[in-house]
Amino acid sequence: MENDRTTTVPSRLRVGFVGAGFMAYVHSRAARAAGAAIAGIASSSPGSAARARDRLGVEQAYASAQDLIEDDMIDVIHVCTPNATHLALAEAALKAGKHVVCEKPLATNVQDATHLAELAAEAGTVATVPFVYRFHPMVREARERIASGQTGLISTIQGSYLQDWLLSRNDDNWRVDAGVGGPSRAFADIGSHLCDLLEFVTGDRITRVGALSRTLFSGRANHKDVQTEDLVAAVFATKNGAVGNLLVSQVAPGRKNRLMIEISGSESSVQFDQEAPETLWLGKRAGSQLLIRDPDALSPEAARLSVLPAGHPQGYQDAFNAFAADTYAAINGDHRDGLPTFRDGLRSAVLTESIIQSSKRAEWIDVPAVKELEGTHQ
Repeated sequence: MENDRTTTVPSRLRVGFVGAGFMAYVHSRAARAAGAAIAGIASSSPGSAARARDRLGVEQAYASAQDLIEDDMIDVIHVCTPNATHLALAEAALKAGKHVVCEKPLATNVQDATHLAELAAEAGTVATVPFVYRFHPMVREARERIASGQTGLISTIQGSYLQDWLLSRNDDNWRVDAGVGGPSRAFADIGSHLCDLLEFVTGDRITRVGALSRTLFSGRANHKDVQTEDLVAAVFATKNGAVGNLLVSQVAPGRKNRLMIEISGSESSVQFDQEAPETLWLGKRAGSQLLIRDPDALSPEAARLSVLPAGHPQGYQDAFNAFAADTYAAINGDHRDGLPTFRDGLRSAVLTESIIQSSKRAEWIDVPAVKELEGTHQ
Protein backbone atom coordinates (compact mmCIF):
# COMPACT_ATOMS: atom_id res chain seq x y z
CA MET A 1 0.00 0.00 0.00
CA GLU A 2 1.40 3.42 -0.92
CA ASN A 3 1.73 6.11 1.70
CA ASP A 4 2.41 9.74 0.74
CA ARG A 5 3.39 10.57 4.33
CA THR A 6 6.90 9.20 3.88
CA THR A 7 9.82 10.79 5.72
CA THR A 8 12.33 9.53 3.16
CA VAL A 9 14.17 12.18 1.14
CA PRO A 10 15.51 11.73 -2.40
CA SER A 11 19.03 12.74 -1.38
CA ARG A 12 22.06 10.64 -2.18
CA LEU A 13 24.16 12.14 0.53
CA ARG A 14 27.35 10.22 1.20
CA VAL A 15 27.59 9.34 4.88
CA GLY A 16 30.39 7.94 7.00
CA PHE A 17 30.28 6.23 10.39
CA VAL A 18 32.83 6.37 13.19
CA GLY A 19 32.36 3.36 15.44
CA ALA A 20 31.33 -0.21 14.70
CA GLY A 21 29.13 -1.24 17.64
CA PHE A 22 25.37 -1.64 18.06
CA MET A 23 24.61 2.03 17.39
CA ALA A 24 26.52 1.95 14.10
CA TYR A 25 24.15 -0.80 12.96
CA VAL A 26 21.12 1.29 13.93
CA HIS A 27 22.51 4.45 12.29
CA SER A 28 23.45 2.61 9.09
CA ARG A 29 19.97 1.10 8.71
CA ALA A 30 18.45 4.55 9.26
CA ALA A 31 20.79 6.20 6.76
CA ARG A 32 20.03 3.58 4.14
CA ALA A 33 16.29 3.90 4.69
CA ALA A 34 16.61 7.68 4.29
CA GLY A 35 18.21 7.26 0.88
CA ALA A 36 21.84 8.00 1.73
CA ALA A 37 24.86 6.24 0.24
CA ILE A 38 26.60 4.22 2.97
CA ALA A 39 30.04 5.40 1.92
CA GLY A 40 32.57 4.84 4.70
CA ILE A 41 33.36 3.56 8.16
CA ALA A 42 36.23 3.92 10.62
CA SER A 43 36.63 2.14 13.94
CA SER A 44 39.14 1.52 16.71
CA SER A 45 41.44 -0.28 14.27
CA PRO A 46 41.66 -0.84 10.50
CA GLY A 47 40.72 -4.49 11.08
CA SER A 48 37.60 -3.59 13.03
CA ALA A 49 36.60 -1.12 10.30
CA ALA A 50 37.10 -3.75 7.60
CA ARG A 51 34.92 -6.26 9.45
CA ALA A 52 32.22 -3.64 9.98
CA ARG A 53 32.39 -2.67 6.31
CA ASP A 54 31.55 -6.23 5.34
CA ARG A 55 28.83 -6.67 7.97
CA LEU A 56 27.08 -3.37 7.26
CA GLY A 57 27.56 -3.24 3.50
CA VAL A 58 29.64 -0.05 3.57
CA GLU A 59 31.54 1.00 0.46
CA GLN A 60 34.91 1.63 2.10
CA ALA A 61 36.75 1.04 5.38
CA TYR A 62 39.12 3.81 6.46
CA ALA A 63 42.36 3.37 8.38
CA SER A 64 41.39 6.07 10.87
CA ALA A 65 38.56 8.39 11.82
CA GLN A 66 40.63 11.35 10.66
CA ASP A 67 41.01 9.82 7.19
CA LEU A 68 37.24 9.43 6.98
CA ILE A 69 36.55 12.94 8.24
CA GLU A 70 39.04 14.52 5.83
CA ASP A 71 37.64 12.74 2.75
CA ASP A 72 35.96 15.42 0.62
CA MET A 73 33.60 12.79 -0.79
CA ILE A 74 31.90 12.35 2.60
CA ASP A 75 29.01 14.74 3.36
CA VAL A 76 27.84 13.59 6.80
CA ILE A 77 29.71 12.05 9.74
CA HIS A 78 27.82 9.85 12.22
CA VAL A 79 29.69 9.64 15.54
CA CYS A 80 28.78 6.29 17.15
CA THR A 81 31.67 5.89 19.58
CA PRO A 82 32.06 5.89 23.41
CA ASN A 83 31.04 9.13 25.09
CA ALA A 84 34.46 10.51 25.98
CA THR A 85 35.48 10.53 22.30
CA HIS A 86 32.52 12.61 21.07
CA LEU A 87 34.16 15.99 21.64
CA ALA A 88 37.26 15.41 19.53
CA LEU A 89 35.45 13.58 16.72
CA ALA A 90 32.52 15.99 16.41
CA GLU A 91 34.89 18.96 16.61
CA ALA A 92 37.09 17.55 13.85
CA ALA A 93 34.07 16.83 11.65
CA LEU A 94 32.62 20.33 12.12
CA LYS A 95 35.98 21.95 11.40
CA ALA A 96 36.20 19.86 8.22
CA GLY A 97 32.88 21.35 7.11
CA LYS A 98 30.87 18.17 7.56
CA HIS A 99 27.31 17.80 8.71
CA VAL A 100 27.35 15.78 11.94
CA VAL A 101 25.11 13.31 13.74
CA CYS A 102 26.60 12.70 17.19
CA GLU A 103 25.31 10.08 19.60
CA LYS A 104 24.23 11.28 23.00
CA PRO A 105 25.48 12.45 25.35
CA LEU A 106 26.88 15.13 23.05
CA ALA A 107 29.75 15.53 25.53
CA THR A 108 30.55 14.42 29.07
CA ASN A 109 30.41 17.92 30.57
CA VAL A 110 28.70 21.25 29.95
CA GLN A 111 31.85 23.06 28.88
CA ASP A 112 32.56 20.63 26.04
CA ALA A 113 28.91 20.48 24.99
CA THR A 114 28.81 24.30 24.88
CA HIS A 115 31.92 24.34 22.70
CA LEU A 116 30.38 21.88 20.23
CA ALA A 117 27.03 23.71 20.09
CA GLU A 118 28.78 27.03 19.44
CA LEU A 119 31.09 25.46 16.86
CA ALA A 120 28.10 23.95 15.03
CA ALA A 121 26.29 27.29 15.05
CA GLU A 122 29.35 29.04 13.64
CA ALA A 123 29.90 26.38 10.99
CA GLY A 124 26.35 26.71 9.71
CA THR A 125 26.17 22.98 9.02
CA VAL A 126 23.45 20.65 10.26
CA ALA A 127 24.44 19.05 13.57
CA THR A 128 21.97 16.74 15.32
CA VAL A 129 21.73 14.41 18.32
CA PRO A 130 19.52 11.30 18.03
CA PHE A 131 16.85 11.96 20.62
CA VAL A 132 14.84 9.62 18.45
CA TYR A 133 11.89 9.00 20.76
CA ARG A 134 10.62 12.37 19.55
CA PHE A 135 9.90 10.62 16.26
CA HIS A 136 7.30 8.14 17.45
CA PRO A 137 4.03 9.30 15.87
CA MET A 138 2.14 9.05 19.16
CA VAL A 139 4.71 11.28 20.86
CA ARG A 140 3.95 13.95 18.24
CA GLU A 141 0.24 13.40 18.85
CA ALA A 142 0.73 13.95 22.59
CA ARG A 143 2.75 17.10 21.90
CA GLU A 144 0.08 18.52 19.61
CA ARG A 145 -2.71 17.84 22.10
CA ILE A 146 -0.82 19.70 24.81
CA ALA A 147 0.20 22.59 22.54
CA SER A 148 -3.36 23.04 21.26
CA GLY A 149 -4.73 23.27 24.81
CA GLN A 150 -6.74 20.05 24.74
CA THR A 151 -5.00 18.86 27.91
CA GLY A 152 -5.56 22.12 29.72
CA LEU A 153 -3.18 23.74 32.20
CA ILE A 154 -0.41 21.24 33.04
CA SER A 155 -0.10 20.55 36.77
CA THR A 156 1.95 17.38 37.11
CA ILE A 157 4.52 15.50 35.05
CA GLN A 158 5.89 12.06 35.76
CA GLY A 159 8.34 9.97 33.83
CA SER A 160 10.51 6.90 34.10
CA TYR A 161 13.09 5.09 32.02
CA LEU A 162 13.76 1.59 33.28
CA GLN A 163 16.12 -1.10 32.00
CA ASP A 164 17.64 -4.25 33.51
CA TRP A 165 20.75 -4.88 31.42
CA LEU A 166 23.13 -3.97 34.29
CA LEU A 167 21.13 -5.76 37.00
CA SER A 168 23.86 -8.17 38.13
CA ARG A 169 27.34 -7.51 39.52
CA ASN A 170 28.63 -9.60 36.61
CA ASP A 171 26.96 -7.35 34.03
CA ASP A 172 29.50 -4.90 32.67
CA ASN A 173 30.07 -2.45 29.84
CA TRP A 174 32.40 0.42 28.90
CA ARG A 175 29.69 2.86 30.05
CA VAL A 176 30.40 1.83 33.65
CA ASP A 177 33.85 3.44 33.41
CA ALA A 178 33.64 7.18 34.16
CA GLY A 179 36.80 7.76 32.15
CA VAL A 180 35.11 6.43 29.01
CA GLY A 181 31.43 7.03 29.58
CA GLY A 182 31.63 10.21 31.65
CA PRO A 183 30.77 11.03 35.28
CA SER A 184 27.10 10.09 34.85
CA ARG A 185 25.93 6.77 33.46
CA ALA A 186 22.25 5.97 33.97
CA PHE A 187 21.10 9.56 33.72
CA ALA A 188 23.42 10.62 30.87
CA ASP A 189 22.61 7.43 28.96
CA ILE A 190 18.83 7.15 29.32
CA GLY A 191 17.70 9.92 31.66
CA SER A 192 18.77 12.32 28.93
CA HIS A 193 16.19 10.75 26.60
CA LEU A 194 13.52 10.97 29.30
CA CYS A 195 14.08 14.66 30.06
CA ASP A 196 14.34 15.56 26.39
CA LEU A 197 11.01 13.85 25.77
CA LEU A 198 9.32 15.50 28.75
CA GLU A 199 10.43 18.97 27.66
CA PHE A 200 9.71 18.31 23.99
CA VAL A 201 6.18 17.06 24.58
CA THR A 202 5.19 19.69 27.14
CA GLY A 203 6.99 22.65 25.56
CA ASP A 204 8.07 23.47 29.13
CA ARG A 205 11.48 23.55 30.82
CA ILE A 206 12.72 21.96 34.03
CA THR A 207 14.03 24.80 36.22
CA ARG A 208 14.76 23.17 39.62
CA VAL A 209 15.74 19.62 40.55
CA GLY A 210 16.24 17.64 43.72
CA ALA A 211 17.90 14.30 43.02
CA LEU A 212 19.13 11.10 44.67
CA SER A 213 21.37 8.56 42.95
CA ARG A 214 22.66 5.13 43.92
CA THR A 215 25.49 2.89 42.74
CA LEU A 216 24.57 -0.66 43.72
CA PHE A 217 27.92 -2.28 42.96
CA SER A 218 31.27 -0.73 43.83
CA GLY A 219 32.85 -3.25 41.50
CA ARG A 220 31.72 -5.15 38.42
CA ALA A 221 33.22 -7.91 36.29
CA ASN A 222 35.85 -5.73 34.60
CA HIS A 223 35.66 -2.53 36.65
CA LYS A 224 36.81 -2.58 40.30
CA ASP A 225 36.05 1.01 41.30
CA VAL A 226 32.67 1.97 39.86
CA GLN A 227 31.86 5.66 40.31
CA THR A 228 28.87 5.99 37.96
CA GLU A 229 25.27 5.62 39.12
CA ASP A 230 22.90 2.71 38.48
CA LEU A 231 19.75 4.71 39.24
CA VAL A 232 18.47 8.22 39.81
CA ALA A 233 15.26 9.53 41.34
CA ALA A 234 14.36 13.22 41.19
CA VAL A 235 11.61 15.70 41.81
CA PHE A 236 11.47 18.87 39.76
CA ALA A 237 9.64 22.12 39.03
CA THR A 238 9.12 23.68 35.61
CA LYS A 239 9.15 27.21 34.24
CA ASN A 240 5.36 27.16 33.76
CA GLY A 241 4.62 26.00 37.30
CA ALA A 242 4.19 22.25 36.94
CA VAL A 243 5.74 19.82 39.42
CA GLY A 244 7.05 16.42 38.52
CA ASN A 245 9.11 13.37 39.33
CA LEU A 246 11.29 11.00 37.40
CA LEU A 247 12.94 7.62 37.96
CA VAL A 248 15.82 6.28 35.89
CA SER A 249 17.27 2.81 36.45
CA GLN A 250 19.43 0.27 34.65
CA VAL A 251 18.77 -2.32 37.38
CA ALA A 252 14.97 -2.79 37.15
CA PRO A 253 14.26 -6.54 36.59
CA GLY A 254 12.08 -7.27 33.59
CA ARG A 255 12.15 -3.77 32.17
CA LYS A 256 14.04 -3.85 28.89
CA ASN A 257 13.52 -0.34 27.56
CA ARG A 258 10.53 1.09 29.39
CA LEU A 259 10.43 4.82 28.70
CA MET A 260 7.15 6.25 30.02
CA ILE A 261 5.84 9.78 30.37
CA GLU A 262 2.52 10.92 31.83
CA ILE A 263 1.41 14.55 31.77
CA SER A 264 -1.70 15.68 33.64
CA GLY A 265 -3.59 18.89 32.93
CA SER A 266 -6.81 20.51 34.03
CA GLU A 267 -8.78 18.77 31.25
CA SER A 268 -7.04 15.44 30.68
CA SER A 269 -3.88 13.37 31.03
CA VAL A 270 -1.74 11.84 28.32
CA GLN A 271 0.56 8.87 28.74
CA PHE A 272 3.07 7.40 26.28
CA ASP A 273 4.93 4.12 26.85
CA GLN A 274 7.79 3.37 24.45
CA GLU A 275 7.30 -0.37 24.92
CA ALA A 276 3.77 0.08 23.53
CA PRO A 277 4.40 2.89 21.02
CA GLU A 278 1.31 2.34 18.89
CA THR A 279 -1.01 3.78 21.55
CA LEU A 280 -1.54 6.92 23.59
CA TRP A 281 -3.56 6.80 26.80
CA LEU A 282 -5.90 9.77 27.22
CA GLY A 283 -7.09 10.02 30.81
CA LYS A 284 -10.32 11.86 31.55
CA ARG A 285 -12.51 12.17 34.62
CA ALA A 286 -15.16 10.36 32.62
CA GLY A 287 -14.46 8.22 29.58
CA SER A 288 -10.71 7.62 29.43
CA GLN A 289 -9.59 6.12 26.13
CA LEU A 290 -6.71 4.37 24.41
CA LEU A 291 -5.93 6.13 21.13
CA ILE A 292 -4.46 3.75 18.56
CA ARG A 293 -2.11 5.02 15.86
CA ASP A 294 -4.13 5.66 12.72
CA PRO A 295 -2.73 8.20 10.24
CA ASP A 296 -6.24 9.25 9.20
CA ALA A 297 -7.13 10.27 12.76
CA LEU A 298 -3.90 11.96 13.89
CA SER A 299 -2.50 15.48 13.82
CA PRO A 300 -0.44 16.39 10.73
CA GLU A 301 3.02 15.79 12.27
CA ALA A 302 1.95 12.49 13.81
CA ALA A 303 0.44 11.45 10.49
CA ARG A 304 3.62 12.44 8.61
CA LEU A 305 5.65 10.10 10.79
CA SER A 306 3.13 7.28 10.36
CA VAL A 307 4.90 5.63 7.45
CA LEU A 308 2.87 2.43 7.78
CA PRO A 309 -0.91 2.05 7.66
CA ALA A 310 -2.87 1.56 10.88
CA GLY A 311 -2.50 -1.95 12.26
CA HIS A 312 1.07 -2.33 10.98
CA PRO A 313 3.20 -1.63 14.08
CA GLN A 314 6.01 0.89 14.01
CA GLY A 315 8.83 0.95 16.55
CA TYR A 316 12.28 2.15 17.54
CA GLN A 317 14.02 1.64 14.20
CA ASP A 318 11.21 3.47 12.41
CA ALA A 319 11.68 6.41 14.79
CA PHE A 320 15.42 6.35 14.15
CA ASN A 321 14.82 6.22 10.40
CA ALA A 322 12.60 9.30 10.65
CA PHE A 323 15.26 11.15 12.65
CA ALA A 324 17.88 10.40 9.99
CA ALA A 325 15.51 11.39 7.19
CA ASP A 326 14.68 14.72 8.85
CA THR A 327 18.39 15.37 9.46
CA TYR A 328 19.16 14.77 5.79
CA ALA A 329 16.14 16.83 4.76
CA ALA A 330 17.56 19.74 6.78
CA ILE A 331 20.87 19.34 4.95
CA ASN A 332 18.89 19.68 1.72
CA GLY A 333 17.22 22.86 2.99
CA ASP A 334 13.95 21.37 4.26
CA HIS A 335 13.90 22.07 8.01
CA ARG A 336 11.19 20.04 9.71
CA ASP A 337 9.67 20.58 13.12
CA GLY A 338 11.20 18.87 16.14
CA LEU A 339 14.69 18.06 14.82
CA PRO A 340 17.04 17.72 17.85
CA THR A 341 20.22 19.75 17.31
CA PHE A 342 23.49 20.14 19.19
CA ARG A 343 21.72 22.84 21.21
CA ASP A 344 19.40 20.14 22.51
CA GLY A 345 22.48 18.05 23.28
CA LEU A 346 23.82 20.99 25.29
CA ARG A 347 20.51 21.28 27.14
CA SER A 348 20.81 17.61 28.06
CA ALA A 349 24.35 18.16 29.39
CA VAL A 350 23.11 21.05 31.55
CA LEU A 351 20.34 18.89 33.03
CA THR A 352 22.73 15.98 33.62
CA GLU A 353 25.19 18.21 35.47
CA SER A 354 22.37 19.68 37.57
CA ILE A 355 21.20 16.20 38.55
CA ILE A 356 24.74 15.15 39.50
CA GLN A 357 25.27 18.30 41.59
CA SER A 358 21.92 17.93 43.36
CA SER A 359 22.64 14.31 44.28
CA LYS A 360 26.16 15.04 45.51
CA ARG A 361 25.16 18.10 47.55
CA ALA A 362 21.83 16.70 48.76
CA GLU A 363 20.13 19.98 47.89
CA TRP A 364 17.92 21.64 45.30
CA ILE A 365 19.71 22.92 42.21
CA ASP A 366 18.49 25.68 39.88
CA VAL A 367 18.93 24.46 36.30
CA PRO A 368 20.73 27.07 34.19
CA ALA A 369 19.08 28.16 30.95
CA VAL A 370 20.88 27.46 27.69
CA LYS A 371 21.78 30.73 26.03
CA GLU A 372 20.64 31.50 22.53
CA LEU A 373 23.25 30.66 19.92
CA GLU A 374 23.89 32.50 16.70
CA GLY A 375 23.61 30.35 13.59
CA THR A 376 21.20 29.06 11.02
CA HIS A 377 20.62 25.54 12.29
CA GLN A 378 20.99 25.82 16.05
